[in-house]
Amino acid sequence: MTRDVSEAEDLTQEVFLQVFHKVGTFRGDSAFSSWLYRVTVNTALMMRRRHKLSPMLSLDAPVSSDSPSLHHNLSQRDLHLSGAIDRISLYRAIQALPSGYRKIVGLHEFHGYRHREIAELLHCSIETSKSQLRRAKLKMRGLLFSSADTQHL
Repeated sequence: MTRDVSEAEDLTQEVFLQVFHKVGTFRGDSAFSSWLYRVTVNTALMMRRRHKLSPMLSLDAPVSSDSPSLHHNLSQRDLHLSGAIDRISLYRAIQALPSGYRKIVGLHEFHGYRHREIAELLHCSIETSKSQLRRAKLKMRGLLFSSADTQHL
């Protein structure tokens, strides 16, 4: 868009900072790549206004007659990024659990301990381990679905 490698590198760094600071505003209404595209274009336009850069190239127009438009690729849903957002949501839900629930989930789901082993480690009954895990999963489900509902409002 800038026709200058140095300016493009500066713009890339500025976009990265904008995304880092504003990723919390991403609502998930569209593909992450679409949101990233808008942040990039807006950042480029703001930089152009500030520095009176030379005319920009359009991401919608092909670079040459035999190359496709970049806009088509950017508007497709990126499954790798969707997975990353899901992992972030899951991590946040786990962090929101009370410490006892977090401990049970970690031991059972991430470290692969069986309820008998968890009961021995935490000095509780097997039934307590099972019920705590069940309650933790219910709480996480509630946290995940409530955050998904608020993202789509």
